[in-house]
Formats: sequence, C-alpha cells, structure tokens
Amino acid sequence: MKILYAIQGTGNGHMSRAMDVAPALEKHGQVDYMVSGAQADIALPYSIKYKSKGLSFFFGKKGGIDIGRTFNENSSRRIWKEVHDLPIEQYDLIINDFEPISAWAAKLKGKKVIALSHQSALLSSKCPKPKSLDIVGQSILKNYAPATKHYGFHFNSFDENIYTPIVRNSIRQKELTKNGHYTVYLPAYSDEKIIKILSQVKGVDWKVFSKHTKSKHWHENVSIEPINNERFVNSLTSSIGVLCGAGFETPSEALFLQKKLMVIPMKGQYEQQCNAEALKEMGIPIAKKLGKKSIEKIQNWIDTDQHIEVNYQDETQAIVDKIVANEL
Repeated sequence: MKILYAIQGTGNGHMSRAMDVAPALEKHGQVDYMVSGAQADIALPYSIKYKSKGLSFFFGKKGGIDIGRTFNENSSRRIWKEVHDLPIEQYDLIINDFEPISAWAAKLKGKKVIALSHQSALLSSKCPKPKSLDIVGQSILKNYAPATKHYGFHFNSFDENIYTPIVRNSIRQKELTKNGHYTVYLPAYSDEKIIKILSQVKGVDWKVFSKHTKSKHWHENVSIEPINNERFVNSLTSSIGVLCGAGFETPSEALFLQKKLMVIPMKGQYEQQCNAEALKEMGIPIAKKLGKKSIEKIQNWIDTDQHIEVNYQDETQAIVDKIVANEL
C-alpha cells in the first residue's frame, strides 16, 4: 500500500506530532512524505519526497501574523502549479495534517483525503469556541485543507473521533526536574517586547526561545536563545512553568508534564482563540496580549500554585490502526 503523509510546516506543532505518527504509518505500507511551509524548527527524520512553500503564514513581532510577508511569500500561480503537478492519484491512502497543496490536489482529482490534525477537532460544534463570531477564521479552518473525513486532537475528547494530544516520545521519556526557571515560547512577539515586559516580573528566571535571534543573549532576568529542539525539550521538562502562545503542542506537553501553564493567544488567529477558550475552561490563565496590563496577571500566575490533572495516554498506534482499517 502506498501512503502519502502530508504535513503543515508552519510552526512546530505539526512536525512534533508527525514524529510519532510517521512510524505508526510506516507499519502499514510505503510512506511518502510531503511538507509545506517554511516556519518549522523541527526536522522529520525521514526523506521528504515533496517539499513546498505551501500556503504559509509568517509570525510577526507584535502578537499576530505578519500580513505583508504572508501575502508576498504566497504566489497563487506557484500554488496552482504545485496543486496541479502533485501525483496524488498514485496513492492508496492520503493522511493530511492541515497541508493545503495535497488536500486541494486530491479534491480536484476526486481522491479521498483523511485529515488527522488539531484543526479537524475545531470543526466540531462540541469544542469550546470564543464568544465573538469569526466567519473568516471558521472559513479558513474548513477550506484551507479540505478533507473527506476528519480525525482530530484536542485538550479533551470533546466529540467522536477527537482524541487527546499526541505527546512525542522525547517528552514522555524525559526525566522531570525543576531547575527554578520558566520556559517562554511566544514566536509572534519580538525579543525586545518580551524583554521589556518579562524583565518587570522580578525574581523569576525567564528562558525565552525565539524565532527572531541567531545567538543567545541576556537582559537582567531574561535570557533569549534561538529555537533548538533538544534545548527546548530540556528547558520544558526542567522548568517550573511555561508561558507560551495558545497553540496546541506546547500547551499539551506542559499539561502532560504537569507544569504551570499560562497562554497568550495570537491576535487574529481563530485557532488559538479556540484553544484559549478550551484552556480557560480547564483553569489555565489567559492573557489577551503581552503588554503592561499583563504584568500583574503574569505575576499572580507566578505566585499561585496550579494543579491541572490530565490523562494523555500514548494511543498513536491504535489511532493510526483504526484510521487505516476504517478508511481503506
């Protein structure tokens, strides 16, 4: 059996999940890999047959998406050519983690696509949603990478075919410690903004992982260093707590590790607003943005104990086996 596993490469969450999904798929046949997007800092340890810029969103430095760069980097002519040229018809099973090129290629050629992603879970009406209606955000979730069938991941099993997060083995197998620091991952903010705000929360050792620097530097109680997967995992597993965006993988891993967690959702990012709503229901503190008004909330979080119990079992192989059995 020939399988295409297509993965979104914008951000690290999809690639982190793929690290565990890929070997589970390999047990069922010959797997070819496609990665689109250019924002991931994690490399998949498999040969990538198809690489594409995809339809990428680029992080800004003010809490949201860099709209100008996103527009300039995405050529409609290039995207159409990649969709048209992808030999999607040669695959027996197409597994798609929010990857648009393969999804649209399959749709245009009448091939079935199985979505296996966090975004799939957000399509369910049973998942928490922000009170304000976001028609554009909902439309992007539905149409960005269209699929025939959806299997999703979320912080809780809110609906049928929604599973708890895949926690990568590098996290599951790591020995837990508490070295007295807090790990920070806020890629949509500039280093200068993060330093300006976090340096005002005294008595805290902040270890910030940044997409905006190439070398490590310090400012008072804030250290900034480039994204490095191994160092990030070491920092995460040895931290007291985690301050991050309202993505999916990093909050999931922090919850699994029983680390204190606080999130700041990206502006204008519907997926992160949905995630923040679900985390809020679990008792996780949310800040609307990183600014002067968030300093007191961050300080209160530092000063308060937090105990959130989750049960994220390792079910990756069983989920993949179920999908293969159901969809072939």
